[in-house]
Amino acid sequence: MGASANTDRVVRLKDGRTRRFRSKEERRQIVEESLKPGASVSLVARAHDVNTNQVFKWRKQYDRGRLEIEARTTLLPVKVSEALPAPRAARPHKSSRVRRVGVIDIDLGHARVRIEGTADPDSVRAALEGLVR
Repeated sequence: MGASANTDRVVRLKDGRTRRFRSKEERRQIVEESLKPGASVSLVARAHDVNTNQVFKWRKQYDRGRLEIEARTTLLPVKVSEALPAPRAARPHKSSRVRRVGVIDIDLGHARVRIEGTADPDSVRAALEGLVR
């Protein structure tokens, strides 16, 4: 029972057996491998020297979001351009139109995002996280 490179630690028990503690990243990788179309949980478990029941337990944790890996902070390049003129106070008039509060243009190379108006920080964060993946 050799330890793999991603194993957090191996502990030797009093009776001479060893117990392997796998990192969250490794458990997640094993579960995702077992979820591929046509994959056999038993064969995946055997390939990683894990009990099949353990993989099923990790799959439940995965479904509940307990094997999420903390997102690494990714810095994005930012280009600051000329400021837009400040919006004027809207006058009550029948033909008045809705004015934009601001514009954010984000060019990631493979995708471009344009946010007009008041931007909800959580929505912007979710959009960027989706594009960075």
